Amino acid sequence: MAAVSADNRGLRLMTRYAVLVLVAVIFIFPLLFMAMSSLKPDAQLLADTDSLRAFLPVGDLSLQNYSDAFDRAPIGVFVFNSVLVTGVTVILTLFVCSLAGFSFVFLEWKGKGIIFAILLATLIIPYETIFIPLLLMASQLPWIGGGGFEFGWLNTYRVQIVPFIADGLSIFLFVQFFKDLPRELIEASRVEGASWWTIYRRVVMPLSGPVIATAAILKFLFMYNQYLWPLMVVQDEAIRPVMVGLGYFTDQLNVPWGEVMAYLTIITVPVLAFYLSLQRIFIASVASTGVKG
Repeated sequence: MAAVSADNRGLRLMTRYAVLVLVAVIFIFPLLFMAMSSLKPDAQLLADTDSLRAFLPVGDLSLQNYSDAFDRAPIGVFVFNSVLVTGVTVILTLFVCSLAGFSFVFLEWKGKGIIFAILLATLIIPYETIFIPLLLMASQLPWIGGGGFEFGWLNTYRVQIVPFIADGLSIFLFVQFFKDLPRELIEASRVEGASWWTIYRRVVMPLSGPVIATAAILKFLFMYNQYLWPLMVVQDEAIRPVMVGLGYFTDQLNVPWGEVMAYLTIITVPVLAFYLSLQRIFIASVASTGVKG
């Protein structure tokens, strides 16, 4: 019986890994096609699309498409702008939304149930429905800059960052995670005389690696893929993000497919790097804490 049970467990494990490998291959194939196509001239790229050669580094390979793509548009500037805007927004979102979630779970104040319900209701409102009011507001908001007091946030980094710092989904994720943390940790910290800020910084957040990674990845993908809002508020090429830059890049006449694939490969690198780094943080946090409610 023990041998049969062990064989069944082994079979289930092999089946699980086979399914995971299949899913991984399905997701990797488009990325592999994009990367390989970016190294081939257009004639070979199109000829290889009807066979497995499209996924293999075969034929006349070179970096010419990358060189031509950089000559055609300031791709480095676009990537820098998106990484800057996305990175700052993610950091501020994690700080603001984790504080809000901490307040909803651990602090007692009047009306928090109603406010949390309103917050959840905002999740069903598409961002596109509020873009026009936001645009009108952003064009008239005051700001104190290097040139003194001025009105209008258009063509700035802050107009791409500030409207998206706090969002209902991130706060909801932190609230749900904080609810599962052992209350004994909070009560023991309060007995020891720790302030709420100390509990947030030294007790709660070190245990929150999984939700931090999850919220960061979701916010990163949302911000990095932003197109409509930057298209409306940014006209200056110097602060244009990658998705708007992609539209500018492909709108030019007779852009070779190899250059398009090179552009897509370049702008995909920060996403993969961010995801893999957060994935390691997620796994390390789960392995080190082992906190259960």
